[in-house]
Amino acid sequence: MASGFDPSEYGRHIAEVYDELHADLSPEAALSVIAGYAAGGAVLELGIGTGRIALPLAAKGLDVEGIEGSPEMVAQLRRKPGGEALRVEVGDFSTTTMDRRYAVVVLAYNTINALPSQDAQVQTFRNAAAHLDPSGVFLVENWVPDVAGFHHGRAVRAHEVAERHVIVEVAELRPAEQRISATRLAFTADGVRLLPVDHRYVWPAELDLMARLAGLHLEERWQDWERRPFTDQSTTYVAVYRRDD
Repeated sequence: MASGFDPSEYGRHIAEVYDELHADLSPEAALSVIAGYAAGGAVLELGIGTGRIALPLAAKGLDVEGIEGSPEMVAQLRRKPGGEALRVEVGDFSTTTMDRRYAVVVLAYNTINALPSQDAQVQTFRNAAAHLDPSGVFLVENWVPDVAGFHHGRAVRAHEVAERHVIVEVAELRPAEQRISATRLAFTADGVRLLPVDHRYVWPAELDLMARLAGLHLEERWQDWERRPFTDQSTTYVAVYRRDD
């Protein structure tokens, strides 16, 4: 782990507005894929957050549990219908363990990049593999790094533009460390909120190697949860990893 890494920091800044900022992000396609792989079995979500994916999965009758670094995000989850019933362990999902195995382990919405180092990301794959049933799968949703968008190591970009909010990101690139340090400015009807974000970005093939180190292999990769083909033009992807044994 990187010195001083705090897995709860991001949630402290964004928990109160997370659901509002991501209200336009439909989970339906992800729910269909996850439920299909689970086939009635249990699901573990790493970085369960406010329950955007976990709660509707549980409402479908699946046994869903989670690990989350931010107590503030978990508090938001608990306030929602069904939130009190979910087992959630607060801790670093690269090392925190549960006492069972699952048909599916999920790491959604680019959360792998929130870890501070390659070692922590590799450890997350190992932790996910240790929690899988013999026939289970590890699903990872991520974005393809776009370092060409930086000029002299810096970039300003519209991260989200919606009817009720706009998020502008001011970022600095450190390619030697594969790190992006950024502050997102969230403009809503209630004013402006500063949301610091620190990413250790990873390439698709790098994740595949992490999987191999954890005893997993890539089974499929799509552009998104709709299972559209992953191509040279894709900016996001969903990868399906399965145990080797």
